[in-house]
Amino acid sequence: MQWYFVAALLTVLTSSQGILTTLSQSNGRYLYDYATVPFLAEAFKLLVSGLLLWRECKVSSSTRMTTDWKSVRLYPIPSIIYLIHNNVQFATLTYVDPSTYQIMGNLKIVTTGILFRVFLKRKLSNLQWMAIVLLAVGTTTSQVKGCGEASCESKFAAPIQGYMLGVLSACLSALAGVYTEFLLKKNNDSLCWQNVQLYTFGVLFNMARLSLDDFSGGFEKGLWWQRVFGGYSITTWLVVLNLGSTGLLVSWLMKYADIIVKFQWARHPLFPQIMGIGILHFLQNPCYLK
Repeated sequence: MQWYFVAALLTVLTSSQGILTTLSQSNGRYLYDYATVPFLAEAFKLLVSGLLLWRECKVSSSTRMTTDWKSVRLYPIPSIIYLIHNNVQFATLTYVDPSTYQIMGNLKIVTTGILFRVFLKRKLSNLQWMAIVLLAVGTTTSQVKGCGEASCESKFAAPIQGYMLGVLSACLSALAGVYTEFLLKKNNDSLCWQNVQLYTFGVLFNMARLSLDDFSGGFEKGLWWQRVFGGYSITTWLVVLNLGSTGLLVSWLMKYADIIVKFQWARHPLFPQIMGIGILHFLQNPCYLK
């Protein structure tokens, strides 16, 4: 039952991401450098994972940590994908509202199912595929208001760039999730040690991105570490904590459950979705039929 609690908490955090990010804007734009948010979120995750690993090593001398290069070299890949995804997410929300972003995000449910089959070689039955598709359709239609309402005319009226970025964000999220699950389950290493590797590369790549932005802009705004907290508000810090906490919970869920469970729960907690989750969980556990 422990993963049910983690998945439920993840639902709340994921559902509030778009809302918090939009609230952090002022007059439709970011007063802060939004590229610093993923950097701080990665630093937060690295700090927490490092402390947990230290505690784990202190309590037990049998903590499993693989340090050979063949294993370590795989960890930069999801960091790069998440780096691109996090920045695409901020860019998307400058064009579309949070509800439209959530609707487009439902594409990741189907995309994850496909990648789950291709990369992890995990077979899904026809009924499971049907449940995934119905889950994506159900969560989408439940968020689209009727045409008799005032907001109907503005629905899906954002610039085409917003929709393209939204689709890209969904695909990147699914790809990163499936690859990370493969990485976390490829051996029996401590989850904290695996997270330390993931988030170390995450911090390094985000620092490189910020430095590249400074170089491209001719250092007009100074060095990134001199303005890293510039324009931050309480809402912005909530976005950082949200992204950081979400990443930690996702890693735990991928290690001890799977990516399908993560994407079933990490959407709006609506009745059609809960039904879809129940159907999938039932289909994946045929022992209930005995």
